[in-house]
Amino acid sequence: MPQITYVAADSTERTLDVSAGLSVMRGAVMNDVDGIAAQCGGSAQCATCHVYVDPKAVAALEEMDEEEDDMLGYTACERRPNSRLSCRLQVTDALDGLVVHLPERQY
Repeated sequence: MPQITYVAADSTERTLDVSAGLSVMRGAVMNDVDGIAAQCGGSAQCATCHVYVDPKAVAALEEMDEEEDDMLGYTACERRPNSRLSCRLQVTDALDGLVVHLPERQY
């Protein structure tokens, strides 16, 4: 099972086993990770699951679609080149070891 590390704004880390096929957001919500609000439940409609993907992993991710790109314009914290919506990051075996950093706030 792939492991995803969630790094809070205060640098606290939680590494979790997340089943392939789930989203990075769903893995966080199912394990009570603070810092991912996921108000819309994973529909890419609220931008409250914003994360900063470790720059070394950006190339391994599926390309961002237009809907996600648009929603990232509404994040509560600064959008960066490595910003993604965690609801749009599908966990696969290839993402084992993925590290995502959580912004200071989601709304």
